[in-house]
Amino acid sequence: MQRSEARRGRGACSNPANRYEAHHVETFDDGWGSSEELPPLNRELVRDTSRSVITRNDSPDVPFRQSINPYRDCEHGCIYCFARPSHAWLGYSPGLDFETRLHWKPDAAMRLREELARPGYRCQPIALGINTDGWQPIEREFGISRALLEVLCEARHPVSIVTKSALIERDVDLLAELARDGLVQVNVSLTTLDRRLARRMEPRAAAPQRRLRVIERLATQGIPVGVLIAPVIPFLTDSELEALLDAAHAAGAHEAGYVLLRLPHEVGPLFDEWLAVHYPERRERVLARIRDSRGGRLYDSRFGHRMVGEGPFAELIAARFRKRYRALGFPGLPPLRCNKFRAPSPSGQLGLFD
Repeated sequence: MQRSEARRGRGACSNPANRYEAHHVETFDDGWGSSEELPPLNRELVRDTSRSVITRNDSPDVPFRQSINPYRDCEHGCIYCFARPSHAWLGYSPGLDFETRLHWKPDAAMRLREELARPGYRCQPIALGINTDGWQPIEREFGISRALLEVLCEARHPVSIVTKSALIERDVDLLAELARDGLVQVNVSLTTLDRRLARRMEPRAAAPQRRLRVIERLATQGIPVGVLIAPVIPFLTDSELEALLDAAHAAGAHEAGYVLLRLPHEVGPLFDEWLAVHYPERRERVLARIRDSRGGRLYDSRFGHRMVGEGPFAELIAARFRKRYRALGFPGLPPLRCNKFRAPSPSGQLGLFD
């Protein structure tokens, strides 16, 4: 395991073993005062040849039943990312591996076309890029999310998006076309307005002020856009809740939501380590308040609790959010329409009379 220290452009401070490994290795000081340079972190690209791309769930905590993730990992490097533990399924560490060993799905658009063309398919909104950001830096090279949007646009299929990347502005043409038929919603994730904190916490994502400009750009193009304040972190970002809502509303957001910090599986120790490196003076207070809101643990996986927590602090956050939300008068996002759907050609070729 690499020793704990901040790395430029990375969120995690080490690469701990995942929960499925039988043996764990740790570094320690042998007393001789020697230290080794940490090896460079090179990006590794791995082709994901999954036979299907639509994932289905029955969770009552999320407003969608279908989702697509063009990438399994995320270069943004957000230390709090709830998707980090999924890297353990691939045999990798949820730490630095999650940010540097990137799995991409080259056939995603083709697989989506095949699935939408099946006779038994029933149209319902698809969430694009939910587990990891579909517009992270690697998207500039491969354009998988745009290719998926092109298929959804052709099929007149409803789609919802969550991103913290300014790259989504590249696809305004497709989003505006979908918006004209009530087929798209975009939510921009916003955690803090403090640029220094953002660089440490989500090092390769767009700066907070840049995300506000994304909201403004999408809104002016007639694309329904909301803000997701996630996560709310005690003693780090919770004091900004009202300011974040004000800024998003001023930029043109139609809707707003929030999620209390979630620390499933390996994310808990990784976040604890990050606090010890970057904010040691706040570490105990942050973790204590999280436990107060999670039944004495760092994470509570129960439906109905995992997104918002419980207890006095969680109730205070909910009350503050409701009060400001109502005062600002967010109009809300229009519902996504499913009655425009038309099954695409499995091969992508037009029919004789199209």
